[in-house]
Amino acid sequence: MLTNFGEIEIKKSRFCFYRIDGTINEFLVELEKLKAQHKKATHICYAYSFSQPFEEKCCDDGEPKGTAGQPILSVIKKKKLQNVAVVVVRYFGGIKLGAGGLVRAYTKSASEALKGE
Repeated sequence: MLTNFGEIEIKKSRFCFYRIDGTINEFLVELEKLKAQHKKATHICYAYSFSQPFEEKCCDDGEPKGTAGQPILSVIKKKKLQNVAVVVVRYFGGIKLGAGGLVRAYTKSASEALKGE
């Protein structure tokens, strides 16, 4: 179930973030809905941690390896959350952020999606 969403802009790139609580199957349904909703997005990156059965995964969706999915998963782990996924949709704004900038942007997006935890 989609429980939190929002948007930030960093150097003309738009980052839309979503928190999804529930099961892995619920996440997969919501992910497909988000992909349909954001057809023109440059990247749809995500990470999740589910406990029954235990599974963690992250996806960079074309961003340089380790600059999107892993930072999102790190925020989930730092907050010690289970049965949650975070999806960050990026619309490229024409200015390259570099690896460090991407890590910061995806970390900030995940933190905003999980705000209050």
